[in-house]
Order: sequence, then C-alpha cells, then structure tokens
Amino acid sequence: MTDGPDIVWYFAYGSNMETATLSGRRGIRFSAAWAARAAGWRLVLDKPPLVPIGESFANIVPDPGAEVLGVLYEVTTADLEHIELTEGVRVGNYRRVDIPVVSLVAPATGVVAATLVSDARDPALRPSIRYMACLIAGAEEHELPHEWVAFLRAMPAGADSREAAEFRPLLDAVLRRSDGE
Repeated sequence: MTDGPDIVWYFAYGSNMETATLSGRRGIRFSAAWAARAAGWRLVLDKPPLVPIGESFANIVPDPGAEVLGVLYEVTTADLEHIELTEGVRVGNYRRVDIPVVSLVAPATGVVAATLVSDARDPALRPSIRYMACLIAGAEEHELPHEWVAFLRAMPAGADSREAAEFRPLLDAVLRRSDGE
C-alpha cells in the first residue's frame, strides 16, 4: 500500500464494492483494491434513498461488537470528492467519516479510510434484488470471505420498484464524470 499527497483510502461496503459500479457507473479509476474489515461497525440495509423510490440502500452504524467487510480502495483526492458528490454528501444523503480499516490480504495492513454513513434509517424499506446483486458481485469480485457473501445473500430483498427502474437511467446519466477525468 502506498501513500502520497494525492492518495487517499476509501472503504466501500455497498454497491461501490463492485467495479462495474465504482468505475463503470461513477467513473472512478482506483489504483488498488483490497478486501478489508472495519471493526466496530455493522452493516444495515435500511437507508432511505434521497429520492423516494421505494427501496433502501446500504449503511453502516456504530456497533462495538460487530464488524463490516468491504473493499478498501486507493483513490485520488479528486476521486473521493467525486464519490462524495455522486453519493449526495453535499445534500445530506450521506456524510463522510474516517474509520480504521484493516486489509484482509497478508500482510494485514491497517489504515484510516474515508467512508460514507447516514443517520437516516427506515426499517420498513428493503433493498432491491438488483441492488443486493451489486453487493454480492462486489464481495465475490474482491474475494471477501464466503461467510460474508452468504450473509449478503441471506438479506431480505424485494423486486425493483417501478420508480427505481424509471429513475435509474436518469441517475446513471449524472453520476459519470463529465469533466473529462
């Protein structure tokens, strides 16, 4: 793992674990990615969307007895700013926190990484099957432990809402960078 003046660490635990989402949908060019663990946090799938589309998204909440697995990305400061922009940090959809994260690859290395959390929760919402497929694909792609993949597969999910299906093409059009980066 390298550090430099323009290099930062980003810990993804939701759909950004999947390269097709982070690079393909958001246009982020990461220089490295490792399976990783953040102790003291628990994954929840009850974060309401910024635009009401009838389904929920991933979030992590403090929990001293838990841990969340995800992907530790090495990105530039500009990449992290774009992630924050497209995740709605400026409008309160998420907020950035810096947390200790340890890679799962030998030798295990600990770093402080930026991640995104939200205080908004709605236990009546469930993630879509499509969204959970992104999490599972990202976990498998980055070789997270089989137990974590099984945990994700066991999460209750529902069909894509009509609103989400109609909104997604519009969202995809604005997520990608348009400044030539």
